[in-house]
Amino acid sequence: MMAQDSIPHFVLTNLLTQIRISEDIDVLRETAEWTLQQLIEEDATQQIGAARYEQTETRTTQRNGFRERSLDTRVGELNLQIPKLRQGVYYPDWLLENRKPAEQALTAVVMEAYVNGVSTRKVDRLVSQMGLEGMDKSAVSRISKGLDERVQSFMERPLEGEYSYIWLDATFPKVREDHKVQSTALVIAVGVRQDGQREILGIAMGASETEAFWTEFLRSLTKRGLHGVRLVISDAHQGLKNAISTVFSDAQWQRCQVHFMRDIFSHVPKSAQDEVAAEMRTIFTQPTYQYAEEQLKRVVDKFDNDKRFTKAARILEAAAPDLLAHMNFPQAHWKRLRTTNPIERINKEIRRRLNVVGIFPNRDAVIRLGGAILLEMNEEWMVDKHYFSEQSMALLGEKAS
Repeated sequence: MMAQDSIPHFVLTNLLTQIRISEDIDVLRETAEWTLQQLIEEDATQQIGAARYEQTETRTTQRNGFRERSLDTRVGELNLQIPKLRQGVYYPDWLLENRKPAEQALTAVVMEAYVNGVSTRKVDRLVSQMGLEGMDKSAVSRISKGLDERVQSFMERPLEGEYSYIWLDATFPKVREDHKVQSTALVIAVGVRQDGQREILGIAMGASETEAFWTEFLRSLTKRGLHGVRLVISDAHQGLKNAISTVFSDAQWQRCQVHFMRDIFSHVPKSAQDEVAAEMRTIFTQPTYQYAEEQLKRVVDKFDNDKRFTKAARILEAAAPDLLAHMNFPQAHWKRLRTTNPIERINKEIRRRLNVVGIFPNRDAVIRLGGAILLEMNEEWMVDKHYFSEQSMALLGEKAS
């Protein structure tokens, strides 16, 4: 069956079922555009009997430029290039007709390919269901390679300008390695430039959150141009803390207050957690670093006078400088600097997408999907308002002078 033939009703039904299952998956618009363009090229090659610049006995005509055509989809408007022929006409009605089921079915193919790590076998099967039996596994592999190149280009781009703040965190997708399913560490860095614009700085995968792995990742960021870091926000993972002090020795470290509260709660009776939380809030709501430091000392003294909280008192006392580090920066930034919530929300979205796949066949598949999700986020941030206003970032410059 040629691709321009009508799509069987049962195929549409099956693929629309997949759409309903994957309702919340947003495929990167540019990736969808690029992938559909590859499908068009392969379809045109079938009709012509030869690939671009290829000499074969089955060739029936030559390409003669292209005409542009837009396609409105659930993932946005796609701009496609339709090959023109010297003899005859190529027009992919199977793709460009405005029937909603056809558009949804094709989108489902792209989505299914994407969220499954662009598995050659799965993509080949789905493309065949769409009536593209002529697309062999090598064609699917080329599409996969192109997606990988796009993500790699984004993740290896030079980092220009100074990034005053960075957040670091990890999530743990499951990958099949050495004939067994293993939890791996997918680490992410997010930064804010001097102009207040937020960016995804990079991602990397490792077997676990070791100090060596974090150090290698952070050094890879500096090699790409990351500099000017004033404050790093993360949890208190010891390997990560050591890596931060090694690579960003001049930067301050802010311990995530949310993670810290969980640590404190693990050392006090459950019945007293509300009481402890109320005391801790009196520290974090102070208007200056000095006032917060003084209030923290008062809370430590109060905890010391209650045998239920002596362990919590020692933990709070030791963590004081790291919990209050954000107060050395403009007050307009405090809310977003005191926790890892900004990057936790990113990780939550990544986990939601990764959970669709469940177990990944390899690490490359995780990077392909995770990287594309982050690429999409980063593009959205570029057109959003700045994460911090330029006026408040100017205050940061004044503090440094």
